[in-house]
Amino acid sequence: MAFLARHARMQADQRKARDVVIERDAQRYVLIDTAGLRRRGKVFEAVEKFSVVKTLQAIADANVVVLLLDATQGVTDQDAHVAGYILESGRAVVVAVNKWDAVDSYQRDMLERSLAQRLAFLRYAEVLRISAKKRQGLAPLWKAITQAHASAHAKLPTPVLTRLLQDAVTHQAPPRAGHYRPKLRYAHQGGMNPPIVVIHGNALDHVSESYKRYLEGRIRAHFKLVGTPMRIEMKTSRNPFDGDR
Repeated sequence: MAFLARHARMQADQRKARDVVIERDAQRYVLIDTAGLRRRGKVFEAVEKFSVVKTLQAIADANVVVLLLDATQGVTDQDAHVAGYILESGRAVVVAVNKWDAVDSYQRDMLERSLAQRLAFLRYAEVLRISAKKRQGLAPLWKAITQAHASAHAKLPTPVLTRLLQDAVTHQAPPRAGHYRPKLRYAHQGGMNPPIVVIHGNALDHVSESYKRYLEGRIRAHFKLVGTPMRIEMKTSRNPFDGDR
């Protein structure tokens, strides 16, 4: 099978026919086992088909998505397309590479390169090497799922976020954009699953994407956010006479 996604959803009230409930370490998990999308590169051609629509809906409804790759096939076009949908949906994710025991050292090296290149946009996700057939690497997989769920629902206190923001600016100020000098004043959490950080200040429309990634990295490191996307929103003051030039 080229692709198989299993989605772990916690605290679900309703169960579907394909749902499996598992109790582990006093935690209740609901697994949504979706149909495999077997044909490479056919995701968008088949998007109107029932099974594909249900799979994409399951991703959108999940708290944590386990993107299961086949080590013998590498990262396929279809894998990359579905990974992009996971990111677009804002879902926490764990990447599990199955059949790791079935490939040699050269294939493993090539697969590592493919993961780094084709799934670079999921750099926040933990990557596990497993063998479902031999039941190897499953304990770390459960741990990663739990950690991704916790990160997606983490509470980020306003005083801590604001201090992190100020420390980040002190360490590296945002570059001037023409006549504008962005001023970042304070931050607060605007949502979770995925975490949203709202930053207030002046001339924030001129903050570069690279600087936003810098801020994201510092926030992730402090709160130990792993396996979840994070969104940063900039809210600029409407006062044109606030002296931010």
